[in-house]
Amino acid sequence: MSKNNSVKIRIAEENDFEVLHKNDKHVSAEILKKKIADKNILIAEVGGELAGWLRYNFFWDEIPFMNILFVIEKFRDKGVGSSLVKEWERLMLVCGHKKLLTSAQANEYSQHFYRKLGYKDLGGFTPFGEEYEIIFGKQTGGSICEK
Repeated sequence: MSKNNSVKIRIAEENDFEVLHKNDKHVSAEILKKKIADKNILIAEVGGELAGWLRYNFFWDEIPFMNILFVIEKFRDKGVGSSLVKEWERLMLVCGHKKLLTSAQANEYSQHFYRKLGYKDLGGFTPFGEEYEIIFGKQTGGSICEK
């Protein structure tokens, strides 16, 4: 598989619940169901197979915040993560969001991935004795559609 060529990105649907619940250990079943209903999860598929997902919410109820970007191991380094982030950025831009946020622990490789995609370090904190969390932000060019 070449980068980005065969990655299909779509919004999660109710019938994705079981596979997401089995694989996403960072959120309860109730919250996962709400995220699916609210259309706050993007699914990446390769050849009809789940390759990864991106789940988000809103910081201060208005700034899109990517909670999790997860790519299944066999699909890593093949453009799946980049495809998910780029589609999320496009959707957020269409909705008029000019600022985007995400985070990564200081000991995670993903921090380099976000910087490569144009996210800038905004600061960080140590949540309840866990690893230092780096907050990243990206400012878009503005809305590409009328509200």
